[in-house]
Amino acid sequence: MNESLDFFDAIKKLDENGTGVLPVVDSKGRFLGIITDGDIRRAILNKDFNLESIINRHPYKLYVDSTIDERLIYLKQVKRRHLPIVDKENILIDVFTLDSVDFRVMPNAVVLMAGGLGSRLGELTEATPKPMLTVGGRPILEEILFSFIEFGFHKFYISVNYKKEIIMDYFGDGSRWGVNIEYLVENKRLGTAGSLSLLREKQLNPLIVVNGDVMASLDFVKLLKHHKEHKSKVTMCVREYEHTIPYGVVQINNSEIVSIKEKPKMSFKINTGIYVLDPDVIERVPRNVFYDMTTLFHDMEKYDQKRCAYVLREYWIDIGSKDDYQRANRESLIPKKIDNNEN
Repeated sequence: MNESLDFFDAIKKLDENGTGVLPVVDSKGRFLGIITDGDIRRAILNKDFNLESIINRHPYKLYVDSTIDERLIYLKQVKRRHLPIVDKENILIDVFTLDSVDFRVMPNAVVLMAGGLGSRLGELTEATPKPMLTVGGRPILEEILFSFIEFGFHKFYISVNYKKEIIMDYFGDGSRWGVNIEYLVENKRLGTAGSLSLLREKQLNPLIVVNGDVMASLDFVKLLKHHKEHKSKVTMCVREYEHTIPYGVVQINNSEIVSIKEKPKMSFKINTGIYVLDPDVIERVPRNVFYDMTTLFHDMEKYDQKRCAYVLREYWIDIGSKDDYQRANRESLIPKKIDNNEN
């Protein structure tokens, strides 16, 4: 609404847009404030029809480059249902409202494995656990958390060991993000699956487990659907990996050359560090011993339990080295897209 309109124009505009909030801008589109239906009701009760006096000129707002997750979390923090969105010049771009969001609450818990030493990153992890290194201005672990919040996950466990206080102090109970966070505290190294034995609460739904140094633009709801449809006990997200042999490859048979392939490419499916486990699988994890996720998958074969793969085609990076860390920060500036194709 332009600031030149009067009180009764404001009532009409509020009625037309149906959101309960009316942004006020000047003739150049610069954001000046908001009027809510509550402001109008109070003005009528007070018989004050001066529009200038009821405009809230210091409302909560966010910039246009904020993500949907950031907007939702901010609205929870300030206990509002609407949020003006402006650019760096304070030009009004949009009004973000909770009514425009398709909310879903996922019953599945998520375990973030953040207890590793990160020794391959050298001095970068001498004072900071690897999951707390920043990518795009935020800790890796927070980026992972955001990727789940986007899909309606709200129950998290973080497995911690090395410099655990830094992680626990930063994330607390999760209320800052509108979620619930509990901690699986390792007193010794338990591997990439061993800390699951520290879960005190019995899981009623498949559990997603993610390594704390893995970033991916993945539709986790689709992953769970895949796990259920294939009646899998354990599902591993895998990714295509190609390696080019930098030489001509020669095949021989009894000293006779059979074929020559110049710099052939070899293709593999690699483990991405993202898993789905059925509740009864978690109960099989041995207590207080080092136990890796690959061992768990091998054990499922021994128990004749179905193991499935989910092919990840979206953006993914495992931050295992300094080069990976630098690449993740470069790529954090590039928008990531979620693949909509079926596996």
